[in-house]
Amino acid sequence: MKRGVGPVAALALVLAWAPGALAQTAEELVEKHLAAVGGREALSKLTSQKATGTVAISAQGADFGGSIVIYKKAPNKSRTVMTLDLSALGGSEMVVDQRCDGKTAFASNSLQGDREITGSQLQNMLNASFPSPLLNYKDAGAKVELQGQDKAGGRAAFVLLFTPKTGPASKLFIDTETFLVARSMTTLDVPEAGGAIQQTTDLGDYRVVDGVKTAFSVTVAGTAQTVVMTLTKVEFNVPLDESMFSRPGVK
Repeated sequence: MKRGVGPVAALALVLAWAPGALAQTAEELVEKHLAAVGGREALSKLTSQKATGTVAISAQGADFGGSIVIYKKAPNKSRTVMTLDLSALGGSEMVVDQRCDGKTAFASNSLQGDREITGSQLQNMLNASFPSPLLNYKDAGAKVELQGQDKAGGRAAFVLLFTPKTGPASKLFIDTETFLVARSMTTLDVPEAGGAIQQTTDLGDYRVVDGVKTAFSVTVAGTAQTVVMTLTKVEFNVPLDESMFSRPGVK
């Protein structure tokens, strides 16, 4: 008489097979993420981006906001312009203009002057290649490692450690259902803030623009401040002059 598989034996079989069935490599997760965003073909057609919206900032007990415009151009040029209303704090208007020309970066503040962006902050900007650092990360000398699962925004997420060839590593939290990036965490050296700080960026409200899913809600939180960006319009492949990413007066 043949005996069936008992409860204990059946559980052992499940435990033995489940890890193999659920296991995924870091490379597989990257490909699933790129497919979820829109696919390699769609992403490879993107050369630039212009995003507009509003920004709300909480810093040292003060709350203020204004408008924001973000420009990006492949491979790693970027510019962010914020026009902030400080009337609630007894001030007037402040314009913050941060630029990266693919080699150097600086930030201009209409009330506090200019400063060079160097060190890990600069390298982090240089590594933020458009349209995605994960698109051709191997060619850039970067690597990804799967570090297990965690939660981001109350949802389960795979945690990928993205380590560029040079500069700070980042943890990417990829939603286990949508395969979109829900959160990223990076430690940066910020001398003006007193040293190393952990910067956490939460992304949400993904919408399809020209076949590519784009986060319209971005929250960047650090030790001293939280910046909430709510985008209202995102455009791809807009003409952007190279000079707009350089420091004024520098050719």
